Amino acid sequence: MPWQKLSKLPRKDLENIQNQKLREFFKLNFNFHPYYKKLFAENDIDPNSIKTTEDLKKIPFTTKLDLLPTKENPKKFMDFVLQPDEELIKKYFPKYRLLYWALESRKNFKDFLEHEYKPMHMHFTTGRSSMSIPFLYTQRDIETLQDVGLRLMDIFNVKKESIAVNAFPYSPHLAFWLGYNALFAAKIPALHTGGGKIMGTEKIINAIERMKANLVMAIPGYFYHLLRESVEQKKDFSSLTHVIFGGEGVSLGMKNKLKDLLLEINSGNAKLLSTYAFTEGKAAWGECMLENGESTGYHLYPDLEFIELIDPKTGERVNEGEQGEIVYTSLGWNGSVVLRYRTGDICKGIYYEPCPVCGKTVPRLDTKIHRVSEFKEINLTKIKGNLVNLNEFSEILHSFKEIGEWQVELKKKNNDPFEIDEVVVYVALSKKSEKKTDKNELKQHLLKKIIAEMEFTPEIVFKELKELEHMLGLHTELKEKRIVDRRENK
Repeated sequence: MPWQKLSKLPRKDLENIQNQKLREFFKLNFNFHPYYKKLFAENDIDPNSIKTTEDLKKIPFTTKLDLLPTKENPKKFMDFVLQPDEELIKKYFPKYRLLYWALESRKNFKDFLEHEYKPMHMHFTTGRSSMSIPFLYTQRDIETLQDVGLRLMDIFNVKKESIAVNAFPYSPHLAFWLGYNALFAAKIPALHTGGGKIMGTEKIINAIERMKANLVMAIPGYFYHLLRESVEQKKDFSSLTHVIFGGEGVSLGMKNKLKDLLLEINSGNAKLLSTYAFTEGKAAWGECMLENGESTGYHLYPDLEFIELIDPKTGERVNEGEQGEIVYTSLGWNGSVVLRYRTGDICKGIYYEPCPVCGKTVPRLDTKIHRVSEFKEINLTKIKGNLVNLNEFSEILHSFKEIGEWQVELKKKNNDPFEIDEVVVYVALSKKSEKKTDKNELKQHLLKKIIAEMEFTPEIVFKELKELEHMLGLHTELKEKRIVDRRENK
């Protein structure tokens, strides 16, 4: 069904589509999935009993640990890839599917199988919390990825006449390749730079100005660095109308800083738009923005996935509108497929009323999402540890306009693994603020705010801007190293 029609359907119709997609998976593809076929057998679950999204509660959760390789199974990720063989096809594949393919494409069955099931592209998880895991795409999946790109362009109201610069880092990760496929599918002329590590920040800045780019795609931290350099060089980005972020969240403090910088290069009206994604979901979801700058939430694709929020402690679904951990079930993908996958991301809620900006009726995830991995226990005394949401550092530090860059380091006192923890906040002043900022005064204001909002006292260390940029890996890393945990026993 075309996105324009699907995105405006009543909630009941969207739920019916999800239930139909779920039944199709268990009728058509379930027996091609090594992991879930085994899991259902071990737990005595009848796959024919999964007929609605409510029935998903019968299925045990999947976590990243289930995907990690073991000594006995070093290619465990392949257990999550649909793998039809001749015997399984003869036994389970409905004849109507083959007939439909033959009539539609005039191709033979082998071509059909390769299109639907042969992996031909892969992305990797970023490996921040554990080793990287590949997720595989078939040709059909790449076509779906391009459709997702078109959906994002529609949500963000990007015009086909736009000119784009893709500044995501070149690597086998979702952000770059979704950006590439989105712009390709939308027929938008684009320069795919590979990011600062490949093309270099200077050349990317010049390209945005000379091409009169209307759209830039980038990781937030890198775009912030790029803007600071552009302001210093007195560039003209007046053509810029849209900036699309991926790879990590964007705090309100960061957005305000970006807006101030954009004003200095004649692009104060550019829209700053965020996406939410994780590799296992194979797609990214985009937000709409109200006139006051508030987000209406990330618009989901109910024909491609089912999202539920659960209590992370009990595993039970939370009530509508309540906070919970995001659990993902694939409905419209082949290649690597996960059911009831626990993301470890905590979301404030899911909304089902029409979006007040675009009127779309698809569900929306609140943009207040934080990863469980962002919570760290820090032992500041010998008695007990405090559980701290490190994500709060972003909001606090970006609220100070004098601060150009920052990094937080967790380490053991005297590098002794049995000692208490220490938290060091490295801060660099922006070039604009270097001469007119009293460091001691800023340090006291910063400490006061951190103590009030996070309830502990870190050490504040000032660094030169270039040194801190190097520490963050802005030109060398896929994502900047904003929080660094150097403790042996994390």
